[in-house]
Amino acid sequence: MKNTTLIKGSAAIALGAALLLGGGGTLAAWNAEATTAPGTIVAGDLNVVKTVNGVWKDRAGTVIPDISAYKVVPGDKLTFTQDVDVTLTGDKMAATIVAVGADQANGFTPTNVAVTGPSLAINGAPVPNNLTASTGIQKVTATMTFEFLSANATGRTDVNKTYNLGNVKFTLQQVVAGSGLVPAP
Repeated sequence: MKNTTLIKGSAAIALGAALLLGGGGTLAAWNAEATTAPGTIVAGDLNVVKTVNGVWKDRAGTVIPDISAYKVVPGDKLTFTQDVDVTLTGDKMAATIVAVGADQANGFTPTNVAVTGPSLAINGAPVPNNLTASTGIQKVTATMTFEFLSANATGRTDVNKTYNLGNVKFTLQQVVAGSGLVPAP
């Protein structure tokens, strides 16, 4: 008798499941959808443009009209100043101005020339070299110095040495805002 009750119960469950699956209902879970319009985004901008030719000056502040004709001696200190227009547009946009070309390939080594900078100024006021986005173009003056060390110039050291100052230039590199880190190219 027990087996018949078990068989009848199982048959009722199977019949109910068949009715649900066959046409009377569904086993699907509820779902709903909504349409959204996230909008569009526009990329920012990073640009640097030289506004006038850079200016070279000696330690006394005298302008050097043609740097390629200048004969440097130990103890000289030359300053290069370049005005540039910087455009930084975008949320969290930040960049630094770096000097390129003041390296060993162009004759500058730590034992013969101390290179410092670039240091930056806007409207004559010094600013940190971590520029951030602003409205419009930022007029920036970048300056770097080259001090030809006399302490290591014994005898005829560095006589007739060539320093390629013509390869020195400034570039603008994006950094992660607030970190000072330059992303890998």
